[in-house]
Amino acid sequence: MNPETFSPEHFGWSFDEGVATVTLNRPERKNPLTFESYAELRDTFRALVYTPAVKAVVVTGAGGNFSSGGDVHEIIGPLTEMDMPGLLAFTRMTGDLVKAMRGCPQPIVAAVDGVCVGAGAIVAMASDLRLATPEAKTAFLFTRVGLAGCDMGACAILPRIIGQGRASELLFTGRSMSAEEGLAWGFHNRLVPANEVLAEAQALARSLANGPTFAHGITKTQLNTEWNVSLETAIEMEAQAQAICMATNDFRRAFEAFAAKQKPEFKGD
Repeated sequence: MNPETFSPEHFGWSFDEGVATVTLNRPERKNPLTFESYAELRDTFRALVYTPAVKAVVVTGAGGNFSSGGDVHEIIGPLTEMDMPGLLAFTRMTGDLVKAMRGCPQPIVAAVDGVCVGAGAIVAMASDLRLATPEAKTAFLFTRVGLAGCDMGACAILPRIIGQGRASELLFTGRSMSAEEGLAWGFHNRLVPANEVLAEAQALARSLANGPTFAHGITKTQLNTEWNVSLETAIEMEAQAQAICMATNDFRRAFEAFAAKQKPEFKGD
Protein backbone atom coordinates (compact mmCIF):
# COMPACT_ATOMS: atom_id res chain seq x y z
CA MET A 1 0.00 0.00 0.00
CA ASN A 2 1.30 3.43 -0.94
CA PRO A 3 0.07 5.80 1.81
CA GLU A 4 0.53 8.80 -0.48
CA THR A 5 -1.93 7.50 -3.09
CA PHE A 6 -4.16 5.21 -1.01
CA SER A 7 -7.80 6.20 -1.50
CA PRO A 8 -10.23 4.04 0.50
CA GLU A 9 -13.87 3.92 -0.48
CA HIS A 10 -15.52 3.76 2.93
CA PHE A 11 -13.56 6.13 5.18
CA GLY A 12 -11.32 9.16 4.93
CA TRP A 13 -7.54 8.90 4.71
CA SER A 14 -4.73 11.43 4.90
CA PHE A 15 -0.98 10.99 5.29
CA ASP A 16 1.58 13.50 6.48
CA GLU A 17 5.03 13.23 8.05
CA GLY A 18 4.71 9.52 8.71
CA VAL A 19 1.25 9.80 10.30
CA ALA A 20 -1.84 8.32 8.66
CA THR A 21 -5.22 9.68 9.76
CA VAL A 22 -8.26 7.43 9.35
CA THR A 23 -11.56 9.34 9.53
CA LEU A 24 -14.90 7.60 9.91
CA ASN A 25 -16.87 9.99 7.78
CA ARG A 26 -20.60 9.48 7.68
CA PRO A 27 -21.36 12.43 9.98
CA GLU A 28 -25.05 12.60 9.09
CA ARG A 29 -25.44 9.20 10.84
CA LYS A 30 -22.74 9.73 13.49
CA ASN A 31 -20.24 7.66 11.50
CA PRO A 32 -21.71 4.15 11.68
CA LEU A 33 -19.85 1.12 10.36
CA THR A 34 -21.14 -1.08 7.56
CA PHE A 35 -20.18 -4.53 6.28
CA GLU A 36 -17.99 -2.81 3.70
CA SER A 37 -16.28 -0.35 6.05
CA TYR A 38 -15.52 -3.10 8.57
CA ALA A 39 -13.81 -5.11 5.85
CA GLU A 40 -11.93 -2.18 4.34
CA LEU A 41 -10.68 -1.06 7.75
CA ARG A 42 -9.55 -4.61 8.53
CA ASP A 43 -7.70 -4.88 5.23
CA THR A 44 -6.10 -1.46 5.71
CA PHE A 45 -4.70 -2.25 9.16
CA ARG A 46 -3.43 -5.57 7.86
CA ALA A 47 -1.68 -3.79 5.00
CA LEU A 48 0.03 -1.44 7.47
CA VAL A 49 2.20 -4.38 8.58
CA TYR A 50 3.88 -4.04 5.19
CA THR A 51 3.79 -0.23 5.01
CA PRO A 52 6.85 1.08 6.86
CA ALA A 53 6.32 4.62 5.55
CA VAL A 54 3.40 4.85 7.99
CA LYS A 55 4.95 5.29 11.43
CA ALA A 56 1.80 5.98 13.48
CA VAL A 57 -1.97 6.11 12.93
CA VAL A 58 -4.74 8.39 14.18
CA VAL A 59 -8.36 7.21 14.12
CA THR A 60 -11.10 9.80 14.42
CA GLY A 61 -14.66 10.56 13.38
CA ALA A 62 -16.19 13.43 11.42
CA GLY A 63 -18.78 15.94 12.55
CA GLY A 64 -18.25 15.95 16.31
CA ASN A 65 -18.76 12.21 16.88
CA PHE A 66 -16.46 9.20 16.81
CA SER A 67 -18.78 6.38 15.75
CA SER A 68 -22.29 5.14 16.50
CA GLY A 69 -21.22 1.54 15.85
CA GLY A 70 -22.83 -0.91 13.49
CA ASP A 71 -25.38 0.73 11.22
CA VAL A 72 -28.88 -0.21 12.38
CA HIS A 73 -30.34 -0.50 8.89
CA GLU A 74 -27.29 -1.76 6.98
CA ILE A 75 -26.03 -4.25 9.58
CA ILE A 76 -28.42 -4.90 12.47
CA GLY A 77 -31.45 -5.48 10.27
CA PRO A 78 -29.74 -7.89 7.86
CA LEU A 79 -28.23 -9.84 10.79
CA THR A 80 -31.71 -10.75 12.03
CA GLU A 81 -32.27 -12.57 8.73
CA MET A 82 -28.96 -14.51 8.60
CA ASP A 83 -28.39 -18.17 9.37
CA MET A 84 -25.74 -19.28 11.85
CA PRO A 85 -22.90 -19.68 9.30
CA GLY A 86 -23.56 -16.15 8.05
CA LEU A 87 -23.69 -14.74 11.57
CA LEU A 88 -20.45 -16.45 12.54
CA ALA A 89 -18.75 -15.18 9.38
CA PHE A 90 -19.80 -11.65 10.35
CA THR A 91 -18.67 -11.85 13.97
CA ARG A 92 -15.34 -13.32 12.93
CA MET A 93 -14.89 -10.56 10.36
CA THR A 94 -15.54 -7.83 12.93
CA GLY A 95 -13.17 -9.52 15.35
CA ASP A 96 -10.56 -9.60 12.61
CA LEU A 97 -10.62 -5.79 12.59
CA VAL A 98 -9.48 -5.77 16.21
CA LYS A 99 -6.85 -8.43 15.45
CA ALA A 100 -5.58 -6.27 12.58
CA MET A 101 -5.43 -3.15 14.76
CA ARG A 102 -3.57 -4.96 17.52
CA GLY A 103 -1.38 -6.78 14.98
CA CYS A 104 -0.09 -3.78 13.04
CA PRO A 105 3.20 -2.49 14.48
CA GLN A 106 2.28 1.18 14.33
CA PRO A 107 0.92 2.86 17.49
CA ILE A 108 -2.73 3.83 17.00
CA VAL A 109 -4.06 7.00 18.66
CA ALA A 110 -7.85 7.44 18.84
CA ALA A 111 -9.23 11.00 18.89
CA VAL A 112 -12.65 10.52 20.49
CA ASP A 113 -15.43 13.10 20.49
CA GLY A 114 -19.15 12.82 21.10
CA VAL A 115 -20.79 9.47 20.47
CA CYS A 116 -18.45 6.49 20.75
CA VAL A 117 -20.62 3.42 21.15
CA GLY A 118 -20.89 -0.23 20.15
CA ALA A 119 -18.32 -1.13 17.54
CA GLY A 120 -17.11 2.47 17.70
CA ALA A 121 -16.22 1.96 21.36
CA ILE A 122 -14.42 -1.24 20.35
CA VAL A 123 -12.33 0.62 17.76
CA ALA A 124 -11.34 3.15 20.42
CA MET A 125 -10.60 0.32 22.86
CA ALA A 126 -8.45 -1.50 20.29
CA SER A 127 -6.32 1.61 19.79
CA ASP A 128 -3.13 1.99 21.79
CA LEU A 129 -3.83 5.48 23.14
CA ARG A 130 -7.01 7.50 23.45
CA LEU A 131 -7.46 11.27 23.62
CA ALA A 132 -11.02 12.40 24.24
CA THR A 133 -13.07 15.56 24.51
CA PRO A 134 -15.12 16.36 27.63
CA GLU A 135 -18.19 15.65 25.50
CA ALA A 136 -17.15 12.07 24.66
CA LYS A 137 -19.59 9.38 25.75
CA THR A 138 -18.44 5.78 25.37
CA ALA A 139 -20.81 2.83 25.65
CA PHE A 140 -20.43 -0.88 25.00
CA LEU A 141 -24.16 -1.11 24.47
CA PHE A 142 -24.47 -4.62 23.04
CA THR A 143 -26.69 -5.78 25.90
CA ARG A 144 -29.19 -3.08 24.98
CA VAL A 145 -29.87 -4.86 21.69
CA GLY A 146 -30.11 -8.27 23.31
CA LEU A 147 -26.49 -9.31 22.75
CA ALA A 148 -23.66 -10.27 25.07
CA GLY A 149 -20.96 -7.84 26.10
CA CYS A 150 -18.33 -10.23 24.76
CA ASP A 151 -17.99 -8.54 21.38
CA MET A 152 -14.82 -8.15 19.32
CA GLY A 153 -12.52 -8.90 22.26
CA ALA A 154 -14.19 -6.59 24.79
CA CYS A 155 -14.10 -9.13 27.62
CA ALA A 156 -10.37 -9.64 27.10
CA ILE A 157 -9.18 -6.09 26.41
CA LEU A 158 -11.46 -3.76 28.38
CA PRO A 159 -10.74 -5.28 31.84
CA ARG A 160 -7.03 -4.86 31.18
CA ILE A 161 -7.56 -1.15 30.55
CA ILE A 162 -10.06 -0.19 33.27
CA GLY A 163 -10.23 -3.22 35.58
CA GLN A 164 -12.56 -6.21 35.84
CA GLY A 165 -15.24 -4.60 38.00
CA ARG A 166 -15.58 -1.45 35.92
CA ALA A 167 -15.54 -3.43 32.67
CA SER A 168 -18.19 -5.77 34.05
CA GLU A 169 -20.45 -2.83 34.87
CA LEU A 170 -20.14 -1.31 31.41
CA LEU A 171 -20.56 -4.62 29.58
CA PHE A 172 -23.54 -5.80 31.66
CA THR A 173 -25.43 -2.50 31.73
CA GLY A 174 -24.46 -0.96 28.40
CA ARG A 175 -24.46 2.45 30.07
CA SER A 176 -22.35 5.35 28.86
CA MET A 177 -18.98 6.02 30.43
CA SER A 178 -18.51 9.77 30.71
CA ALA A 179 -15.29 11.41 29.60
CA GLU A 180 -14.41 12.14 33.22
CA GLU A 181 -14.94 8.51 34.20
CA GLY A 182 -12.92 7.37 31.20
CA LEU A 183 -10.05 9.59 32.27
CA ALA A 184 -10.20 8.54 35.93
CA TRP A 185 -10.42 4.86 34.98
CA GLY A 186 -7.53 4.97 32.54
CA PHE A 187 -9.53 4.44 29.35
CA HIS A 188 -8.64 7.93 28.12
CA ASN A 189 -5.06 9.11 28.38
CA ARG A 190 -6.19 12.73 28.64
CA LEU A 191 -9.07 15.07 27.83
CA VAL A 192 -8.67 17.79 25.21
CA PRO A 193 -11.10 20.49 24.02
CA ALA A 194 -13.10 19.45 20.98
CA ASN A 195 -11.46 21.97 18.68
CA GLU A 196 -8.04 20.64 19.61
CA VAL A 197 -8.45 16.90 19.99
CA LEU A 198 -7.57 15.87 16.44
CA ALA A 199 -4.54 18.15 16.31
CA GLU A 200 -3.40 16.88 19.70
CA ALA A 201 -3.81 13.27 18.59
CA GLN A 202 -1.87 13.94 15.41
CA ALA A 203 0.87 15.71 17.38
CA LEU A 204 1.12 12.73 19.72
CA ALA A 205 1.22 10.35 16.75
CA ARG A 206 3.88 12.50 15.09
CA SER A 207 6.03 12.40 18.22
CA LEU A 208 5.79 8.62 18.15
CA ALA A 209 6.54 8.59 14.43
CA ASN A 210 9.69 10.61 15.12
CA GLY A 211 10.83 8.08 17.71
CA PRO A 212 12.44 4.64 17.36
CA THR A 213 9.59 3.12 15.38
CA PHE A 214 11.08 -0.36 15.10
CA ALA A 215 11.32 -0.42 18.89
CA HIS A 216 7.75 0.92 19.18
CA GLY A 217 6.61 -2.07 17.14
CA ILE A 218 8.43 -4.38 19.54
CA THR A 219 6.76 -2.66 22.51
CA LYS A 220 3.33 -3.14 20.95
CA THR A 221 4.04 -6.78 20.21
CA GLN A 222 5.14 -7.42 23.78
CA LEU A 223 2.15 -5.61 25.23
CA ASN A 224 -0.04 -7.97 23.22
CA THR A 225 1.82 -11.24 23.71
CA GLU A 226 2.62 -10.94 27.41
CA TRP A 227 -1.05 -10.98 28.43
CA ASN A 228 -1.19 -14.72 28.92
CA VAL A 229 2.31 -15.89 29.86
CA SER A 230 4.06 -16.33 33.18
CA LEU A 231 6.30 -13.62 34.60
CA GLU A 232 9.32 -15.81 33.94
CA THR A 233 8.36 -16.23 30.29
CA ALA A 234 7.58 -12.52 29.95
CA ILE A 235 10.98 -11.52 31.30
CA GLU A 236 12.73 -13.89 28.90
CA MET A 237 10.62 -12.61 25.99
CA GLU A 238 11.57 -9.05 26.89
CA ALA A 239 15.25 -9.99 27.19
CA GLN A 240 15.21 -11.34 23.65
CA ALA A 241 13.13 -8.43 22.32
CA GLN A 242 15.39 -5.82 23.89
CA ALA A 243 18.50 -7.56 22.59
CA ILE A 244 17.04 -7.28 19.09
CA CYS A 245 16.46 -3.55 19.63
CA MET A 246 20.04 -3.16 20.84
CA ALA A 247 21.21 -4.38 17.43
CA THR A 248 19.38 -1.57 15.60
CA ASN A 249 20.95 1.54 14.13
CA ASP A 250 18.52 3.66 16.16
CA PHE A 251 20.10 2.37 19.38
CA ARG A 252 23.55 3.33 18.13
CA ARG A 253 22.27 6.71 16.94
CA ALA A 254 20.82 7.42 20.38
CA PHE A 255 24.14 6.62 22.07
CA GLU A 256 26.14 8.72 19.63
CA ALA A 257 23.71 11.64 20.02
CA PHE A 258 23.86 11.38 23.80
CA ALA A 259 27.66 11.34 23.74
CA ALA A 260 27.63 14.43 21.51
CA LYS A 261 24.96 16.10 23.71
CA GLN A 262 22.55 16.20 20.76
CA LYS A 263 19.01 15.01 20.18
CA PRO A 264 18.91 11.68 18.31
CA GLU A 265 17.26 11.47 14.89
CA PHE A 266 15.61 8.08 14.71
CA LYS A 267 15.02 6.38 11.35
CA GLY A 268 13.29 3.15 12.36
CA ASP A 269 16.10 0.79 11.37
